[in-house]
Amino acid sequence: MKKIGLEKRHNLTGWAFLIPAALLIFVFCFYPMAQAILLSFRKTNGEFTGISNYARILQDKTFQQCLFNTIFYFIIQVPIMLVLALGLAQLLNSPHIKGKGIFRTLIFLPCATSLVSYSMIFKSLFAPDGVVNRVLTSIGGAPVDWFQSTWPARWVIIIALIWRWTGYNMVFYLAGLQNIDYSVYEASYIDGATPFKQFIKITVPLLKPTILMTAIMSTSGTLQLFDESMNLTGGGPGKSTMTLAHYIYNISFVETPKFNYAAALSVFILIMVAILSAIQMKVGDKRD
Repeated sequence: MKKIGLEKRHNLTGWAFLIPAALLIFVFCFYPMAQAILLSFRKTNGEFTGISNYARILQDKTFQQCLFNTIFYFIIQVPIMLVLALGLAQLLNSPHIKGKGIFRTLIFLPCATSLVSYSMIFKSLFAPDGVVNRVLTSIGGAPVDWFQSTWPARWVIIIALIWRWTGYNMVFYLAGLQNIDYSVYEASYIDGATPFKQFIKITVPLLKPTILMTAIMSTSGTLQLFDESMNLTGGGPGKSTMTLAHYIYNISFVETPKFNYAAALSVFILIMVAILSAIQMKVGDKRD
């Protein structure tokens, strides 16, 4: 029997590990995705209807409200969160700060908090008699009914998202910063560069791939936002804080099931994520 060469054996070993993972990804990701796309072109009885489900999206007032809410969260929360994460990473990467491990753990901890605990914390903080209203009252302000007013409820969701996910993105930036040779900063310091110029001219350009990655992940996560809308505000008051993902859940499982229309909305979100990610790649990934 002919012996298998070392290189071929390595290739076969690689395929042996790759094929099970690829099959699982296909079965649990790509196959359901393809089925959802096909479902979006049909009625409940299975009849092919073309783009009627997509045409319905343009006339759906609730969809328009949820789209506005989702884009509002994206425009406000993502830039603030990423800038704050980058600033904290830069600060905690300094060799002059002691106890950095404790601070890093404390900032990262919110994203490891369970969703139920996290929701209960913010509901308690922003309750009518909660800590936030007590602070406002103590400084001469008026208490706010955070969860029964449209704009305050939206800002609660944004604050909660920033609190929960800033530390998560900070970890990526810290990893990127630690791959930058400190001698680069020392050389620029000798040349007279201020800390601000070092940050703009050295840190940001060298972290561009990491910044791009976190921006794409944050975009995808925000456009699929569900937990905060569902657990903090319940989409209320009315539907003024409901996100697209929350709306899809409602028309699939809460109201009379409309899986075909829900599939069309899911495809719409997929297209939005793909377009925004492509724009970010085009704008941010300019390699010299």
